[in-house]
Amino acid sequence: MNLKVILLTTVFLSILFASPAVASGNQQTTKKPNVVLIFADDMGYGDLSCYGHPVIQTPHLDNMADEGVRFTSFYAAASVCTPSRAALLTGRYPIRNIPTNCGPPDLEKGLPVSEVTIANILKEEGYATMAVGKWHLGHGEKFLPTNRGFDRFYGLPYSNDMLLPWCPWLSEDDKLYLYEDDQPVKEIGWEQDDLTKNYTEEALEFIDENSDEPFFLYLAHSMPHLPIATSEEFRGKSKGGLYGDVIETIDWSTGQILSKLKALGLDENTLVIFTSDNGPWHNLPDRMLQRGVERWHAGSTGLLSGAKATSWEGGFRVPGIVRWPSQIKGNRVTSEMATTMDLFTTIADVCGAALPHDRKIDGNNLLPLLKGADESPTETLFYCRGENLEALRKGEWKYRFTENDGVQLFNLLLDPSEMYNVAEQNPDVVAEMHRQMEQFSKETGAKLAERM
Repeated sequence: MNLKVILLTTVFLSILFASPAVASGNQQTTKKPNVVLIFADDMGYGDLSCYGHPVIQTPHLDNMADEGVRFTSFYAAASVCTPSRAALLTGRYPIRNIPTNCGPPDLEKGLPVSEVTIANILKEEGYATMAVGKWHLGHGEKFLPTNRGFDRFYGLPYSNDMLLPWCPWLSEDDKLYLYEDDQPVKEIGWEQDDLTKNYTEEALEFIDENSDEPFFLYLAHSMPHLPIATSEEFRGKSKGGLYGDVIETIDWSTGQILSKLKALGLDENTLVIFTSDNGPWHNLPDRMLQRGVERWHAGSTGLLSGAKATSWEGGFRVPGIVRWPSQIKGNRVTSEMATTMDLFTTIADVCGAALPHDRKIDGNNLLPLLKGADESPTETLFYCRGENLEALRKGEWKYRFTENDGVQLFNLLLDPSEMYNVAEQNPDVVAEMHRQMEQFSKETGAKLAERM
């Protein structure tokens, strides 16, 4: 071999082994980033040990928070299931598309087919997409995940409590089925012990099968929505009773996902997000107190007031943890405000996907904040309970106005528990925030109580 050939070969090998894709082993740094979005059901702000729970242990989620960003002012866009999920997947206030819950037996109610989901826009960019777990955005065929941008679906089309005698509007023909894609494959009924475990196995299989291409995994746990249940190996392990067992199972599941990403060399190039759809179900109806269900089978709002289905902080404010090792510095806690609607816009930016331009997108891009910026682009949150507009947060202030409670103003930095109404001391703040609520009401059709 002559000298010229040797030199050219040396240069070629130097370039080859210096390239990021080779230098990082299995890590596909030149591939578009993967996204794993984990969504718990009815998990309270205070249910994780990294959010202050005194007995429930969540080491995997705690470690995820240590390696990423933990939000202390992270919000769902609704305090009940369907509208919260609609906002997450479309980046839009649910008053714009589906403000109230849907479920059986109505086959014609669901997220309008005109809505664009995050799965839709990621598919346009070549992403493999899968929804695992609870859907609850319509169980008629046209509303199912496989018709909303997801290649595959494994889970329940609605809440795990759609069972007799809990739901008297159901008939004997309405069964709780586990679905694969658009087909019901197994009636599970009350047999839900292995639900979280099965969801996790399906999620891990999807990651395995798509490790060589960019993927979007939406893992929406059915737990800890009532009726709570967990596999035998997790039962009785937590000092927090059965509810603690369920939360610790979700923590185990998250650990399995993170371990799989590391084993496949995908860890650095995967954005992982953990949050909840709303706060815990404290105000459950008496009809639910059957078949061993107790009122304490629900979570904690920590220092927050209210719960699921209310416009108090405990209904809307939820855990929010974001981890992306190659892009986000770890060990950060921020009190800056962010919402699940922001995840739509953020994920789109991360994955190079175009936002829809023919409709209002309410979510903001959190990527600068996640990478270290001091301030969030999200400055306001409107709290709708169904079609009723009941509150607004702007910065430190929360203005709440309902027929039953009248005018209320809270400084959430000084009073996160909403104990001290300071409306009389701050009339200018009240007037300005009420004006903003009137404007939002006119824009969206949300119903605002009349001032006396």
